[in-house]
Amino acid sequence: MKKLTAVDLTKLVKDFIQLENKITEMKGENSTLEIQLDETSRYLKLAQNKEKHLTEERDGLLETVKCLQHTLQQQCDLRVENERLKNEALQMKKENEAQIEVSKTRLQRLAAEMKALQDQHQRELEDREKEAQRKLDAKDTDLKVTRERNECALEEMRRQMREKEKEKQSQTIKLQMEFGAKLARAQSMSAKSHPQTQASAPHPQNIFKRKLQFIQDEKNKEIEVLRQKVRELEQQSLYGFMDPRLKRRKN
Repeated sequence: MKKLTAVDLTKLVKDFIQLENKITEMKGENSTLEIQLDETSRYLKLAQNKEKHLTEERDGLLETVKCLQHTLQQQCDLRVENERLKNEALQMKKENEAQIEVSKTRLQRLAAEMKALQDQHQRELEDREKEAQRKLDAKDTDLKVTRERNECALEEMRRQMREKEKEKQSQTIKLQMEFGAKLARAQSMSAKSHPQTQASAPHPQNIFKRKLQFIQDEKNKEIEVLRQKVRELEQQSLYGFMDPRLKRRKN
C-alpha cells in the first residue's frame, strides 16, 4: 500500500508539476492574451475612432456630394436657361434686324415723300411768287397809269384854278369898273334928284358892294372845291405809289 502511495505521489508530483507548468504556461498565455486583448481593445478603440472619423468624413463627403449635385443641377438648369435666353436673344436680334430694315424702308419712303412735298412746295412758292410779282407789276402799271391820269387831272385842275383865278380877277376888275361907272352915274343923278327921294332909295354903293362880295364868295367856294379835289388826288396818288412798295417790303 505504501508503495502505491509513493508511486501515486510521484505521479501526483509530476502531474502537479505539469499542472503548474500548464498554469504557468496558461498565465503566460493569459498575459499574452491580456496584452493582445489590451492591444486589440486599443486597436478596436482606434478603429472605432477611425470609423467614427471616417463616418463623419463620409457624411461630410456625402453632404459635399449633395451640394455638388445641387450645384451641377443648378448649372445644368442655368445652361438650359442660358441656352433658352440665347435663343430668345437671337430671335429678338433677328426681329430687331427685320424691324430695322422695315424702319429703314419706311424712313426712305418718308424721305422720298418729304422730298417730293418740298419740291412741290418750292414749285408752289415759286409759282406764287411769280404770280404775286406779276400782280405787283400789273398793279404798278395800273398805279402808273392812274398816277399819270391823276397828274393830268391835277394839271387840268390847276389850269382850271388858274383860269378861275384869272376869271375872278377879271370879273373883280370888271365889277369894280362897272361899280365905279355906275357909282359916278348914281352920284350925278342923286345930285339932281330931290333929297327925299335920295334918302328913301337904297344906296347904289351898298348894292354893288354886296353883289361884288357875293360873286367873290362864290368864286372862292369854287376855288376851294378845286383845291380840295387836288389834295385828294395828290393823297391818292401818293398812297397808290407807296402801297406796292410797302407790300414788297412785307414780302
